[in-house]
Amino acid sequence: MLGTVMYVSKMIMEVAPNIHLLGVFTIAYTVVYRKKALYPIYIYVFLNGIFSGFAGWWIPYLYIWTILWGIVMLLPPNMPKKLKPVVYMTVCAVHGFLFGTLYAPVQAVLYGFSLEGMIAWIIAGLPWDFIHGVSNFFCGILVLPVVLALQTAEKCAKNGWSS
Repeated sequence: MLGTVMYVSKMIMEVAPNIHLLGVFTIAYTVVYRKKALYPIYIYVFLNGIFSGFAGWWIPYLYIWTILWGIVMLLPPNMPKKLKPVVYMTVCAVHGFLFGTLYAPVQAVLYGFSLEGMIAWIIAGLPWDFIHGVSNFFCGILVLPVVLALQTAEKCAKNGWSS
């Protein structure tokens, strides 16, 4: 279900290029579910392939979201409460700013780019990465509310819905 939420949120927000909640969901799922967050992340990745085609653009999705997951896994789970929003927003933003750079090696291999060609591809995508990073920063404010909603749902499921 959580992977489907990621996919549907992306589809709804496709009217605004590079503005989405995927980083928010990846971070929130990782904070709450730790290793098990990989399940919804990869359900999202495979739904993308199923509905949009398993093509060259899709291959970097196999690792791009795992990089964000790994960074969040390295964050201390007991961060000070006031620091969490800033850290999560920053991590979300950095992932957006670096998205094209993280994507580029696979594109270089698939399309036979030289190092110079790959760098040119990265530079050409910088305006989109800028939009991606800035929007991820502001969308990142939603990480903690999503975490709270997931934790509440987990608590209710564990203790019965009437709690």
